[in-house]
Amino acid sequence: MEVSSIAEQLFFTTVRVETHDGTDGQGTGTSCIFGYQSEGKQYPFLVTSKHVIEGAKEGRLTFIQAQEGKPLLGTGYALDIEEFEQLWYGHPSREVDIAVTPLVPLVEHVAKTGVEVFYRAISSDLVPSQETLSKLDALEEIVFIGYPSGIWDRKNLLPIMRKGTTATPIAVDFQGEKQFLIDASVFPGSSGSPVFLYNPGMYFEKTGATVVGTRLLFLGVVASVFFEWAVNQILSVARGDVPVALSKQMIDLGIVFKAITIVEAIRAFLRERDLAAD
Repeated sequence: MEVSSIAEQLFFTTVRVETHDGTDGQGTGTSCIFGYQSEGKQYPFLVTSKHVIEGAKEGRLTFIQAQEGKPLLGTGYALDIEEFEQLWYGHPSREVDIAVTPLVPLVEHVAKTGVEVFYRAISSDLVPSQETLSKLDALEEIVFIGYPSGIWDRKNLLPIMRKGTTATPIAVDFQGEKQFLIDASVFPGSSGSPVFLYNPGMYFEKTGATVVGTRLLFLGVVASVFFEWAVNQILSVARGDVPVALSKQMIDLGIVFKAITIVEAIRAFLRERDLAAD
């Protein structure tokens, strides 16, 4: 596979996460690779949601192997890690569902086995400023990449790319937090999925002006999905009983924590370790 277009490169910005709580609890989620730049240095980090790794005694990160700078589709490297939750650093705010961990030690560990992994880091240059966000319309198309309900291309080890739209204005902090909503088919397993505003070839400004060119912005990371609870009556004609059953269904609304919260988490991590952080 030739990884040349922007869309093709986005497929390699994620790493599949599998967790085990030491008993019977297992889970899947998504992590994305973010390249934070500070003082001329780049710090690549894995990013996911706190709840994905919470309580995980064991974890597995699945990378795609590389050969001569190209991805070897279908050939992966499963990195198994004990005390998996301890690997991650959570955003200082309890309300922000973001966790990060440095990528370099993981890649170096894999390299010692003679394996090279293929990935693309999301540049911090793609994080929009507040001024840029203010220029976006209330309704924008978005794409996100991950492993919804654990689904992926098992043959090629590729994630799933999906589309949707913003459901609340990106420039506005939903519920007073640094987050916004998307109208998209978000499922458990999508947590940690990177969300992009991606307009290939042409896009429209909110003034109505048409711009010829490609626009790509990193908007944030999927954290959770809204559920609707429904109360159903189950009638038993013979006895006249009316038991009640509760069911829940997803309503295609996902919560996305803004990209700036990832930057905040990484800066806090670097400060705690007396490393450079602007």
